[in-house]
Amino acid sequence: MAKSISIPQLREMGLTDATATRLLSFVENARGMPAAEAWSLVSREALAPTHPHDVHRLVYDRTFAGWADSQGPRPAWRPSAAESAATNIATACRRRRLGGYPELHRWSVRHRDEFWKDTLDTLGIVFSTPPTRVLDTSKDGVEHARWLTGARLNIAGSCFRAPRDSTAVVFQRAGDSVTRLSYAELDTLSNRFANGLRAIGARAGTAVAIAMPMTVEAVVAYLGIVKAGCVVVSIADSFAPEEIRTRLRISGAEIAVTQDVIVRGGKTLPMAQKVFDAGARTCVVAAHAGRLALPLRDGDRAWGAFLSDDAAPELHAADPDDTTNILFSSGTTGDPKAIPWSHATPLKCAMDGYYHHDIHPGDIVAWPTNLGWMMGPWLIYASLINRGTLALFDGAPHTPEFCRFVQDARVNMLGVVPSIVKVWRHAGMTAGLDWSRIRAFSSTGEASNADDYLWLMAQARYKPVVEYCGGTEIGGGYITQALTQPASPATFSTPALGLDVRILDEDGRPSHNGELYLVPPSVGLSRTLLNRDHHEVYFAGVPRGPVGETLRRHGDQMEALPGGYFRAQGRADDTMNIGGIKVSSAEIERAVLGVEGLSDVAAIAVEPAGGGPSLLVLYVAGVKLDPEAVKTSAQQAIAARLNPLFRVHDVRVVDSLPRTASNKVMRRVLRDQYA
Repeated sequence: MAKSISIPQLREMGLTDATATRLLSFVENARGMPAAEAWSLVSREALAPTHPHDVHRLVYDRTFAGWADSQGPRPAWRPSAAESAATNIATACRRRRLGGYPELHRWSVRHRDEFWKDTLDTLGIVFSTPPTRVLDTSKDGVEHARWLTGARLNIAGSCFRAPRDSTAVVFQRAGDSVTRLSYAELDTLSNRFANGLRAIGARAGTAVAIAMPMTVEAVVAYLGIVKAGCVVVSIADSFAPEEIRTRLRISGAEIAVTQDVIVRGGKTLPMAQKVFDAGARTCVVAAHAGRLALPLRDGDRAWGAFLSDDAAPELHAADPDDTTNILFSSGTTGDPKAIPWSHATPLKCAMDGYYHHDIHPGDIVAWPTNLGWMMGPWLIYASLINRGTLALFDGAPHTPEFCRFVQDARVNMLGVVPSIVKVWRHAGMTAGLDWSRIRAFSSTGEASNADDYLWLMAQARYKPVVEYCGGTEIGGGYITQALTQPASPATFSTPALGLDVRILDEDGRPSHNGELYLVPPSVGLSRTLLNRDHHEVYFAGVPRGPVGETLRRHGDQMEALPGGYFRAQGRADDTMNIGGIKVSSAEIERAVLGVEGLSDVAAIAVEPAGGGPSLLVLYVAGVKLDPEAVKTSAQQAIAARLNPLFRVHDVRVVDSLPRTASNKVMRRVLRDQYA
């Protein structure tokens, strides 16, 4: 350490003399150790969640005072020998007689068919007809790779291999007690839902929308739809009626599953009425509080009346390429991209859950999400295929109630979104709670703030954060963390197993900082889009890789750091990530253009100076515009026409927007100006 820490200094930060003395004794004992080893000792043995974060930050900074950038990012956690040996990654290395994670990753990308065959066996995937070939690129190359040739399966069948009496779901509504659902009960309920669909005439391929919070009923409906061979249409519960209507139109869904109302922060908000207004022909409506809070229309069904008395299982055996789920991800223009998931896509969710999130049988997995975001289906498959337990909380996640649920449900793997962590930290919501059962966190949806994540790790006595970046069209992550490697806040330690990446500059040359491209193929990568030219979106105009390999566009900027680590640098296109939801600039602009007095508008996302979630900024042109008035009106328009979760951070009034010769707005110029 470059400079000593004193008891008066710690006293000023809120520690008692006795606590400060004990902490300093550990700091002194660690003096002379390598910095990473010293920090591991002090963080695990001396620092506690009850200590002010300023103390944690001071010790962390002083421990790594002499750390050179060339050594890579400063680790805030590194696995002990026992922790490393207990991971699923270490088990795979022993089974394959590989020397460690780097060898495992190299094998997974050089021998992708062998890797996925091994993964199918490890996960215990259930086939009615096994595949004759795991990977086939002989006909159309890696862009159109075929997986599991000749197989027949229903991926929902692989979600029920755990002991029948083990817990499948832990669930709590805000203000209620925790309840549990066994694998047998979940299986039976989802069978009854599947048979209920058949009773109203739904057949294999019928599109059925789900627009409701992530509740037990949502999970039952999801699995029942897949069992029946129908197609889930994922719609976020926060969307306005017009956005719901758009997704119903694109997917062709006339049946929808929803909830009467949503209660958040003491407010009762409409849910089913939004789906009615969006034009869904037939709705299955669950009640939030036991009794429906609104009358149903002719042809609608209450949840209990819809569930069939017939609980007999009848899994529809499907081709691996058959669609199970349509999810939506914003492009840069027009309607949102409609991305089909097949029966093979969830294998990617389960593999990432097994290797990178280290989910073991019986582990309890929580992630504040819903089925409108890919992490909702991901949570179902990653938890259940790995014989774990979903922990679901029906209430706002940025509340003390959710934080207590994490404790009471005994969560082992907690997924987070950076903006939620920021609220927990600054409102002190974890004070007095015991999160010691958490073995790992995971984070996705937004760019992370390193200091917030040092705080988060401390809440579980320094457990790692698995940074996880991917996309709906990937079925999981492309870059993440291996829990056999040290973890540093807001950085990634590896591309995901079975995938590799290339970072290229604007001229298509290898770079340490530039646009990141995927090296296909992989299970999970989309092969079609419902309403776009898939080749045009992901492959057209993409440079070849350094050794001539085919690359796939994803649209993220990435920086490669020393030591094999990476740091996200935001989007390379005009897609933004606001509140953990992808949205295009064009969608925001369409929602705002009706505001009185506006003649032109451009929406951009800017990164906060200290890192963290993107902020939405509007540049507007018009006559006699008042920025605050425009901000208020724009926020109202976005909430009504798009999504109330999107918050306007700032409005800048300009005479005109910068445009190219072809009249395209140069949003990159605006981002530079704002910075």
